[in-house]
Amino acid sequence: MTDAPTDVLLPLPDDWRRALAVVAHPDDLEYGCAAAIAAWTDAGREVAYVLATRGEAGIDTLEPARCGPLREREQRAGAAVVGVPVVEFLDHRDGVIEYGTALRRDIAAAIRRHRPELVITLNHRDTWGGTVWNTPDHVAVGRATLDAAGDAGNRWIFPDLVEQGLEPWDGVRWVAVAGSPHPTHAVDATPGLDRAVASLLEHRTYLETLTDQDPETYARDFLTGHARAAGERFGGTPAVAFEVFPR
Repeated sequence: MTDAPTDVLLPLPDDWRRALAVVAHPDDLEYGCAAAIAAWTDAGREVAYVLATRGEAGIDTLEPARCGPLREREQRAGAAVVGVPVVEFLDHRDGVIEYGTALRRDIAAAIRRHRPELVITLNHRDTWGGTVWNTPDHVAVGRATLDAAGDAGNRWIFPDLVEQGLEPWDGVRWVAVAGSPHPTHAVDATPGLDRAVASLLEHRTYLETLTDQDPETYARDFLTGHARAAGERFGGTPAVAFEVFPR
């Protein structure tokens, strides 16, 4: 894979069969790349989700004990809309995820379980571009996912995983970071955009606390706007952009 010019997004490689998406919270993937995931599952590719938290600190008017199960249900429903049957939760604490070996180990274990060729995560950089600050959870999980893609292939980093029957997996070929301010590649969003909107709408309780807009109008405007913006660097085709790290 060659480096892409800064003004042009290359097509994301499609010669793979299994992907694993690892993010911090419910709704991260629906905001980030569900249109691409819908297109992939339509093509017969396998995609699974792993979330570090259940999003239990995400709604101010709901205490975590009630919020976590609700957001888990919404996440499973959102995943089903785009053809993802497997959603796992690592049960790190929402809002205070710590980057470190414990998080890397949990993600490496998930990679060994699912044995993907493509790993997807969300922006691990300090900002979303300019001065729009990213959250510590996104930074921690994104960075740990990039590291765990290598950890998963080394039997000596977390030897207890082998003892649990999780043999090393050195088959990750790319880590694709959605929402990065430095994208290099893209996927046509057109086939999956309507389902991406429907997937985000499954997080209705969260959306209703986030905006006074009609949830469907908000979701469609947000996802369509981002797809069009990425499309300006992808031959005019609405797109989901990724920063791709080959391995």
